[in-house]
Amino acid sequence: MSGRAALLCSALVLAVLPAGPASAADWFEMNFYLSGPRYDGVLPPCDYPPALNRIAKRFSQKEGTFWNSALAIVNFEGIRETAFRTWAAQSIPRRFCSGIVEISDGRRTPIHYSIAEDTSMIGASWGVEWCVVGLDRNWAYNPACKMALP
Repeated sequence: MSGRAALLCSALVLAVLPAGPASAADWFEMNFYLSGPRYDGVLPPCDYPPALNRIAKRFSQKEGTFWNSALAIVNFEGIRETAFRTWAAQSIPRRFCSGIVEISDGRRTPIHYSIAEDTSMIGASWGVEWCVVGLDRNWAYNPACKMALP
């Protein structure tokens, strides 16, 4: 190592090491920096039109972009909630839903999806994860969308 590189490394080590013994977080750190997640558990229902529209739009985008397909979701039927907050108390609240979708080629197939709190872009709102049975081409929720269930 050259002299400059050794000097730079030692300066970085000294800057990172604490000057004194470790102490507990002060009032400011505890109230603003170490507060942890606070989930309300307020989520839209399974048949919420913006959630269904988001699923249909992203399904069409995925099919067109990655699979060179013109398939689209035409209709949602029999939408029902299958579970709500099934995991540990401090985990992200999720509403699990299932139903039947009609695809533009005439097929009717099950869909499983979850609406989760603070999982949209930069955690600003609720987000949706979904799987259409038989059209999970990248096997993200394989086998047969089982991993999209609670």
